[in-house]
Amino acid sequence: MRAVVLGGGGLTGRVAVRDLAEGGRFDEIVVADLDAGLASSAAAATGSSKVRATGVDVRDAAAVAKLLAGANVCVNAVQYAFNLTVMEACLTAGVPYLDFGGLFHMTRRQLELDSRYRAKRLLAIPGLGQVPGASNVLVMAATADMPRVESIVIRDGWCDRTKGGPPVTFTWSPSTFLDEMNLPAMVWEDGAFREYPPMSGAELYAFPPPVGPTTVYRTLHSEPATLPDSLAAKGLRHCEWKEGGPGIDVLRILAAVGLGSDRPVEVRGTPVIPRDFLLALVKREKLLGYPSDVVVDDWEVLDMEIRGEGPEGPTTRHALGRFPPKPGWGASATEYAVGICGAIGAEMLAAGAMVGTGVLPPERCVPPGPFRAALERRGVATSITPPESPLPPFGPA
Repeated sequence: MRAVVLGGGGLTGRVAVRDLAEGGRFDEIVVADLDAGLASSAAAATGSSKVRATGVDVRDAAAVAKLLAGANVCVNAVQYAFNLTVMEACLTAGVPYLDFGGLFHMTRRQLELDSRYRAKRLLAIPGLGQVPGASNVLVMAATADMPRVESIVIRDGWCDRTKGGPPVTFTWSPSTFLDEMNLPAMVWEDGAFREYPPMSGAELYAFPPPVGPTTVYRTLHSEPATLPDSLAAKGLRHCEWKEGGPGIDVLRILAAVGLGSDRPVEVRGTPVIPRDFLLALVKREKLLGYPSDVVVDDWEVLDMEIRGEGPEGPTTRHALGRFPPKPGWGASATEYAVGICGAIGAEMLAAGAMVGTGVLPPERCVPPGPFRAALERRGVATSITPPESPLPPFGPA
């Protein structure tokens, strides 16, 4: 079997590549990236002869379709603005598809391709990374025996205990982070979506160890784009996303001064797009990912508060996930979590373990049991309380 990872040289794509190489499910893994050098580095890091690298521009749908021909799955790890283009290429090539998220609005547009994927008996899964992805699957596991679900509040917090690390680093697409800081947050309330200012609704929340008390904010995210439809029969009236941790205040300031804007500003007679300038600066200063000489020690905890009716009456449940870094791979908690979730999804897709065809969000096609078991094998603890036990104790600092 053959897997193609587009954007496989990036922070999360390279993790997916490495995990797929170690999994042994695929006979060939193609690492494709606009930067062929990054693709080659990601392939070399696996130490596997099954992995080969190539350059590709995903804006060229014909070239992508040619590359995908004969593949069993496409893992799309490129920036979410190109999701529709890659999905079109997968339709042309007849290849199942998954990506790491569409930041709400893109996800909604992707769902519109459902009938075309069903016509070809293909499955496409928008948002099968960590958040969205594992978050959606855990919600469905937690609500499976609940006749009524009234409210879901998804909170994501992180901490960084890395010694000697840089004061600022991006462990996810900086462009996507800027969109989260700039675009209105979408909240599902009483049967409709409502816009809230980005970074509003500040709340000090007590996450399980090692994160602990952390201030979280509303930002634009993909879970509220699909969960209200998926849980409509159970009466979901409220769904929102919040996040916070080290570095988020830096992002708030960058957005507040306009450095995430696409509107040109004149600088000494030359029009400059602030966002392009900032992204170029991040690249020049090598702020994407941790330096290779640093031992990464950051952690991420996902805590989803679910209110509704359980088998024995009113209940509040917490679906929890604790995501470690992967120091041996030089991967932060976020990079590792997103990459392995995509790899798990690719393996399940290729094995025919998913449910359905068309364009389906993770909560409607990913079997929670096998997915959670695969996370556990990779060091990710999950729990649903009640009825399950809490997360296992966190080790010493």
